[in-house]
Amino acid sequence: MFNDLSSPLSLLRTRRSGKPRDLAAPGPDAAQLREMLEIAIRSPDHGKIGPWRFVIVGQDQREALARLLEKALRTEKPEATDKDVEAAREFALQAPALVVLLSRPDLTRPIPVWEQELSAGAAAMNLLHAAHAMGFAGGWLTGWAAYSDQVRDAFGTEKDRIAGFIFIGTPARELQERPRPAYDDVVSDWKPVASL
Repeated sequence: MFNDLSSPLSLLRTRRSGKPRDLAAPGPDAAQLREMLEIAIRSPDHGKIGPWRFVIVGQDQREALARLLEKALRTEKPEATDKDVEAAREFALQAPALVVLLSRPDLTRPIPVWEQELSAGAAAMNLLHAAHAMGFAGGWLTGWAAYSDQVRDAFGTEKDRIAGFIFIGTPARELQERPRPAYDDVVSDWKPVASL
């Protein structure tokens, strides 16, 4: 492991996103990835709906994903350059492990769609925390492919939205701390309205 994970708070304090292009082998094996996903499934979920799905894209499927992204890019963005196409291919082929997270709200249930979408975000965060706890790093990306109907349809249905592509592996370089908001800029005490 690359961080001191001796306590739960240390784990939470030290998690960093890894740039997928900088995530190398080894990645999680099948049992480790399953354990990470079982932890991700334990996310807050109002109504016990499970309004998300995880799709594992194996290493042997990455070339097919690269072809899918290339085709979708050329179809949806005719102005795309060869450089754009190469970037799409590289996107598909980076990092040892890839999980596509789908947000799948159940519109027949009385739980607001917004709350179901928040649950998908919580599932992604749990997956990233589980990867970190097991000594790996993860990177959660979206980009144009997350909003492509062609790409979405390859993983789910028109009821779904791609919440993200979550890449997992071992950092090939030290993870950098990113700027965080100052506490006082994002935390305040509630002040009741005087008329209450």
